[in-house]
Amino acid sequence: MGKFYSSYIKRAADIAVSGCALVVLAIPLAAVTAWLHVANKGAGAFFTQDRPGKNGKIFKVVKFKTMTDERDADGKLLPDAQRLTRVGRFVRSTSIDELPQLWNVLKGDMSFIGPRPLLVRYLPLYSPEQARRHEVRPGITGWAQCHGRNAISWQKKFEYDVWYVDHISLKTDLQVIAETLKKVLKRDGISAQGQATVEPFNGHN
Repeated sequence: MGKFYSSYIKRAADIAVSGCALVVLAIPLAAVTAWLHVANKGAGAFFTQDRPGKNGKIFKVVKFKTMTDERDADGKLLPDAQRLTRVGRFVRSTSIDELPQLWNVLKGDMSFIGPRPLLVRYLPLYSPEQARRHEVRPGITGWAQCHGRNAISWQKKFEYDVWYVDHISLKTDLQVIAETLKKVLKRDGISAQGQATVEPFNGHN
């Protein structure tokens, strides 16, 4: 049942829900886009980046942009904490920045629930066990996100990701949805301790 669910029912639900959500949220998404375009000082409202999906296949993830592109005298981007705007902080804390990924879900790059799609440069840093997180489509939220989000260690996140791969089911997905809603409402685990966003993964942390 688990394999049938993950291969057919889960994908059908992703298509139906993401399609409806994009229609229903069209006006609010347009309003947030305009708001961020102004707040980001001309840097645009959307952020796109290559990320590894199922089986490591690269796709472009789409998110709302929460930072400016301000640089120092040498032309280097300022630290995240200095580029993260007040509007961007609100958009991140409420998880509104994730909403453009509805398009990725509709296309089939992602699912609503699964391991978060991380940076391509992390691929060679994973252990064989950690790399198993790519056996399923990445998600907007996942088992790790509802058990600490960015406030837990990378090692723990990957343990949760692999656990999800081995226990994917309707029951597990419903648990993730319920716990994620609680986290979003509490604005819990947005950043790692001492970080404006999250500490980069270096293969050891």
